[in-house]
Amino acid sequence: MNFLRNLLAAIIGFFIAFFLLIFLFVIIGTVVGSDQEVVVKSNSILELDLSTPIKDYAPKDENPLGELLGLVDEKLALNKIINAIDNAKTDSNIKGISIKSTSINAGIAQTQAIRNKLEEFKESGKFVFAYNDVYDQKSYYLSSVADSLFLNPVGAIDFKGLSSEILYYKDFEDKYGIKMEVIRHGKYKSAVEPYLENKMSEANREQITSFLNSIWSEITEDVSQSRNITVENLNLIADASEGRNAELAKKNNLIDAAIYEDEYESKLKSIADASKVELISIEDYITSGKGRKSSVAKNKIAVIYAQGQIMYGEGNEDIIGQGIINKAIKKAVKDKNVKAIVLRVNSPGGSALASELIWRELELAKKEKPLVVSMGNLAASGGYYIACNADKIIAEPTTITGSIGVFGAIPNAYEFANDIGINAEQVRTNKSADYSVFEPMDEKFYTITKEGVEQIYTTFVTRVATGRKMSFEDVNEIAQGRVWTGKEAIEKGLVDELGSLDDAIKTAAELAEVDNYRVRNYPSYKKDFKDALKFSPFAKVRKEEILKEALGEESYRMFNNINQMKNLKGVQARMPFLIEIK
Repeated sequence: MNFLRNLLAAIIGFFIAFFLLIFLFVIIGTVVGSDQEVVVKSNSILELDLSTPIKDYAPKDENPLGELLGLVDEKLALNKIINAIDNAKTDSNIKGISIKSTSINAGIAQTQAIRNKLEEFKESGKFVFAYNDVYDQKSYYLSSVADSLFLNPVGAIDFKGLSSEILYYKDFEDKYGIKMEVIRHGKYKSAVEPYLENKMSEANREQITSFLNSIWSEITEDVSQSRNITVENLNLIADASEGRNAELAKKNNLIDAAIYEDEYESKLKSIADASKVELISIEDYITSGKGRKSSVAKNKIAVIYAQGQIMYGEGNEDIIGQGIINKAIKKAVKDKNVKAIVLRVNSPGGSALASELIWRELELAKKEKPLVVSMGNLAASGGYYIACNADKIIAEPTTITGSIGVFGAIPNAYEFANDIGINAEQVRTNKSADYSVFEPMDEKFYTITKEGVEQIYTTFVTRVATGRKMSFEDVNEIAQGRVWTGKEAIEKGLVDELGSLDDAIKTAAELAEVDNYRVRNYPSYKKDFKDALKFSPFAKVRKEEILKEALGEESYRMFNNINQMKNLKGVQARMPFLIEIK
């Protein structure tokens, strides 16, 4: 009896101590956080290092223990970066901008948006300099906007053009007897092609070549204008890899000089006309309050961020679910001070059902307030589904969009099970179509599933035709799962204008006929108490990192692609996400 009493007392004591410790951590975190005020000093230079993952929208983590224990994912918000650069134009403490980023952890469209904002910054008369030991292609694209661009004397520039690699699994499936049963509509719906073929189809090669050339033309035209090199010569430089060392890079005008970092720092002092300069990171500048636009305007433009793959359910910061997104739409509609809505889409698509539910909520919202869509890196398949009924669609030139097509994919291990001596037997009460992963797909199940895929495809095309004021036949002609860049999509009638999120917000304000307004970002991602307690140090070690280390980069890519397909539920409106641009 004494043993049980002592055991119960120990358990109760443990939990009391546990919650007191949590309370203490929260208090300490609040005190420490309140002391971390960032002040922008005079003669400061804003340092742009974009190697931290960049998301369109990255609200602050509300876990009270996360930041204190170092368990918060590092991330930068594109909207805050844009605002910070904009604010730096008129900030008397900021002399100029220094770009020092070996890699850019952002998509091409996001990178182009930042580059365009840096072009605007230069109009203020302040300088933009760039330096690096080595430039990869994306970091060079961004850095080429600089007034002066420098490279380490033993450095290099990886300027070689764009390429894409796709892994095909058909022979692997045949060898091991585990495959994906695929039912699709759209000859370009290449998300599932690697499970059906052992090499690239001509249709897929055609679309990849088309959008790679479109994106590359944007990059070369921008670099050409900034570096005063013809597009023709840039392609010759890329063909011969003539940025592979500092001497060639200088000879071909890719850089202004090959210097060491200490020499670069001296140049910064000279251009800033100061014996001492203060470097302030983009993260700290945002923390100081410069990542937002100050306004006391009563009128608001709501910006609703839909980022990540689309999945049926509540959703979160990385997954678009109809739960969170539809709540945000309803809040924006209900707020009488919100005069228009901008939907910022950055998604490869996903669940057709969730896409339809979000489409419906946007259709209702559009009857109340103007609706404008801004497209980020991706607004394809389901991402385009939720965008197609807007009053106006604005995309970046390098946005990947379209992919109007659907598919269903179901894993099947019948041959594998048969080879290792496993036999599955079923008992059922009715003759309805059924499916077992351990049996071949029968014709009745295929027919019913194909009917569902065709029905959703027809609905998808109809939604686009209605939203874009086109005929079903015209949409069907450019659909079939075909992917387009933003620049190509304008020619096809899928997009109205090329521009940034700022352009979309201005357009929404014009449609609402308001001049003075402020931006209200949605959705808010609130954690309940149970989620706030998820602070185990082991949570920081992601399974992806463990798998990458164990399998290697290429094997991990194969595993991840198969795993994503395995976890898909229901008919999918999804872009060919297996494409990787290098």
